[in-house]
Amino acid sequence: MGAVDVSGDDRLVDDGVWFQVEEAGAVGTVRRAAELLARRMGLDEARSGALAIVAAELASNLVKHADDGLLLLRPARSGPVGGVELLAVDSGPGMGDVVSSTRDGHSTAGSLGIGLGAISRQSSWTDLYSLPGRGTVSAVQVWPAEPPEPAWAAGVSRPMSGEQSCGDGFAVRTVEGRRQVLVCDGLGHGPLAAVAARATVHAFQLAPAVPPATVLEHLHRATAHTRGAAAAVAELDPAAGLVRYAGLGNISGCVLHQDERRGLVSMPGIVGHQRRTIREFDYPFPDGACLVMHTDGVTDRWRLADYPGLRRRSPQVIAGTILRDAAVRRDDACVLVALATA
Repeated sequence: MGAVDVSGDDRLVDDGVWFQVEEAGAVGTVRRAAELLARRMGLDEARSGALAIVAAELASNLVKHADDGLLLLRPARSGPVGGVELLAVDSGPGMGDVVSSTRDGHSTAGSLGIGLGAISRQSSWTDLYSLPGRGTVSAVQVWPAEPPEPAWAAGVSRPMSGEQSCGDGFAVRTVEGRRQVLVCDGLGHGPLAAVAARATVHAFQLAPAVPPATVLEHLHRATAHTRGAAAAVAELDPAAGLVRYAGLGNISGCVLHQDERRGLVSMPGIVGHQRRTIREFDYPFPDGACLVMHTDGVTDRWRLADYPGLRRRSPQVIAGTILRDAAVRRDDACVLVALATA
């Protein structure tokens, strides 16, 4: 990968930036970008230094061990506090024993074997899933102080090959006790699709604390100036054991519980243009269930049963694994995962 200049790139503090990490020169590029984001997020010198170590070690691991290594660098926020998150994704040989691989001194590349151990020590929070022959997905966060509670929902998106702007988006919010998530797909590709997606995300973040169908009505009115988007809103209600869901357009949603996979219904239409009928549906969402939502840039051919133990990982790692294996290169792609319990 050649040099990437993100010094004036708003994506670094908005959706984040993906780096293709295949050559040794990419390690310095990722480290410098991480240091820049650390300053923008207000991390002090000590935490910025820790982040630089984490970024360099993650990128180095991709260079040494990975096939098709990608690294997402993005901001992390918990109320007024800002941190930095990195998501490393590869299709390499994977690890059969993750616990041993994270101990200092363990190496499969003739190195000192301190990379994963350093990442664990310098980070505030980390999670990892690896499957032999399938690759590894690692999520790491660096915060200025104690990390917040683990996320109950998280998403990941990436633009189609050859594009800088991603027309797919997601958002997570808790407002007046309502846990709600959004996945949207701006029509088409490129900058105008990205504008539609950002407008949809912004409208969702500002929407009143109302049920999903009413939130979708709000999004429809707020995005009429854009080319429009497919969008779906879900609300998790663990106390009632339900997920409430309303969608317009081609957003896929399903509830996974034990061996059952139940699809969720979206109505035809385009948020911002062709509203048609908005309907809200209730689905069982028992303790231990998992909600997965994704755009049409992700195929439906994935099965969580093909990934032993993945269900117990964080939403970031689950979403990153699905995106890696089910996203198509010829379209923007987005996956969001929400858990019944945080």
